[in-house]
Amino acid sequence: MSENTPTTSAAPAANSYAAFIPEIWSKKLSTMLEKKCVMLQCVNRNYEGEIAAQGDKVKIITPAQVAISTLGTSAITYDELEPTSQELVIDQQKFFAFKINDIAAVQANTSIMEAHLENARRAIEQVQDAYLLSQHTNVTTDNTVGSDASPVSLDKTTIYKYFVELAMKLKNSDAVSGGQRPWVVINPLVESYLLQSSEFIGAHNVADQTLREGAIGRIAGMDVLVSTNLTDTDDKYYILAGTNEAITFASQLAKIETLRDKDSFSDLVRGLYLYGAKTVQPKALAKMVVTAGA
Repeated sequence: MSENTPTTSAAPAANSYAAFIPEIWSKKLSTMLEKKCVMLQCVNRNYEGEIAAQGDKVKIITPAQVAISTLGTSAITYDELEPTSQELVIDQQKFFAFKINDIAAVQANTSIMEAHLENARRAIEQVQDAYLLSQHTNVTTDNTVGSDASPVSLDKTTIYKYFVELAMKLKNSDAVSGGQRPWVVINPLVESYLLQSSEFIGAHNVADQTLREGAIGRIAGMDVLVSTNLTDTDDKYYILAGTNEAITFASQLAKIETLRDKDSFSDLVRGLYLYGAKTVQPKALAKMVVTAGA
């Protein structure tokens, strides 16, 4: 080769995360959350709006009640309706962050990619379900079966009676009118008693209406869902029931991004999830206080 012959420089090596497409991961993870999270099926998302950062607010308008009067000889009077508004604050901010040695290889391996997404989904679901189940603190005394001082003790012979009482709390507060289908969320311990009850209608025998995703059946007219995130508090469980009108929820998988780790030959993946909830119709919620050793 002569001195005047130009040399070709080697092409720069592509970043190992160059093939990573955050939009794909974000879309897949959002879809998995929509389909699999227990409590997301028990809330409404009518006011989701645009969420970009923690502290964002969603305005919820509640229509005023309309009064009914008897028509007589006097003139008709008109009430001036004044809707009320509430603010749902996006005050929950969670993130996940992990390191991958070669993200390009992971991106190419669909099964590994899906496994990472599934683990992220489980982690988000645990904190999100626990957060939504904590809305039981907004249930009124009139809509509560049992109490902190005298929790209910369930077994296979009494469980149906108490679930009927729980369903009646919702009906008596007019929460089940207008075609609203009530739900109830239990944990595996309560499920074990429910499955032994002859009054429980298993999912395979429910033919009149489609059950919610993951529901195991129906009892006392309520769709039954099971969550391992319904944990005991001071040796008590708070079984939550209601309709989708009760809790308004808003969330956003705000960002998934990658960085190169400056301290190793690895890539960093991190994601930010924002959410918030508000009990806008307390009468559409009911709960049962159950002893943990039931």
